[in-house]
Amino acid sequence: MGRRADLTLIEGAGGWRVPISDRELLSGLPRELRLPVVLVVGLRLGCLSVAMLTAEAILKDGLRLAGWVGNVVEPDLFGLDDNVATLRQWLPAPCLGVLPWAPGAPVAEAAALLDLAPLLP
Repeated sequence: MGRRADLTLIEGAGGWRVPISDRELLSGLPRELRLPVVLVVGLRLGCLSVAMLTAEAILKDGLRLAGWVGNVVEPDLFGLDDNVATLRQWLPAPCLGVLPWAPGAPVAEAAALLDLAPLLP
């Protein structure tokens, strides 16, 4: 018999309310499976509002926002540190890490920047 995983991750793409068919939204999968959610915030202009509205929708859907990860997608974002501080203040979940702009960086480097302890039992 195999060993149970400490953590299982299902990745979505496109946003919480993105349609995945003509009748279903991406948000339906974690809702149906009653999964906790990790929000990945693309750090760019407009990210504060998008992140806070998405967190609100996750909670309104009855799910637990287990944490969030900042992902720098606009390398010269003015006020990056201020945006991250604002997200830390306003999002109702722990920050699991902030990934810098690093195209082509090895996955292990990014993984080392994350603290997944809040997700583990």
